[in-house]
Amino acid sequence: MNDRRKVFTRHGATRLPVVLGEGYAVYFPEGPFSDQPYQVTARFSCDGKDRIIDLKMTQVAKGRDGIKDMIELMRIAQKRYGQLYKCAPGG
Repeated sequence: MNDRRKVFTRHGATRLPVVLGEGYAVYFPEGPFSDQPYQVTARFSCDGKDRIIDLKMTQVAKGRDGIKDMIELMRIAQKRYGQLYKCAPGG
């Protein structure tokens, strides 16, 4: 997570809400990540075990806030992870 934190914060990343664990959402318009410029990563606990989810998107619909959308997708991903693996995200 330290490597991701360094790269994301260098590019003006938005910190995720604490309820989603430790993580960031970022837009990389140029450089090596520009093929999937919208990215979000989170390290969170699920029944006491550390987990990491990374999500990447090529584009978002015109007029949408890509960062907000990525944060909401992370919220959904963690909830779904908990359902699939029968654990409680954040716990």
